[in-house]
Amino acid sequence: MDTYVDLATQSIDAYIRHARVIAPPPGLPEALGRRAGVFVSLKKNARLRGCIGTFLPTRATVAHEIIENAIKAATADPRFPPIREEELEDLRISVDVLGEPETCSEAELDPKRYGIIVESGSRRGLLLPDLDGVATAESQLEIVRAKAGIRPDETAALRRFTVERHT
Repeated sequence: MDTYVDLATQSIDAYIRHARVIAPPPGLPEALGRRAGVFVSLKKNARLRGCIGTFLPTRATVAHEIIENAIKAATADPRFPPIREEELEDLRISVDVLGEPETCSEAELDPKRYGIIVESGSRRGLLLPDLDGVATAESQLEIVRAKAGIRPDETAALRRFTVERHT
């Protein structure tokens, strides 16, 4: 199993079964010691069951970001009830480590390669790249604006980012 996904899986399991937050185990790859934003996505029967993340780092390491965001994806995504112990075996977990966001124009979007962040005032929306059903930059932008509550006619800052996806 992928080390990133294994860490997310262990984090969710320990929290759901024992209400315990694990520490990063020794011997993790050096890349888990760097700092980056991380999203953890949970699917059950190929349907989204939870997704929480940070687009910029908030913790000391990627390992710490994975642990925190995995637990939040399982227990604190407002769109879903918390994961129950009997669901653990049915979860498919992915971990996306985000690259540094960069300012871009609509013409520079590619929904298969880049995720996007749209901001207007205090409203912000983010959409990860390469999502099922998001085939064009126009649809990607429409979805992320709707998530943020930003109308199509409103001026908004646009940034794109790459991800390192672990499944």
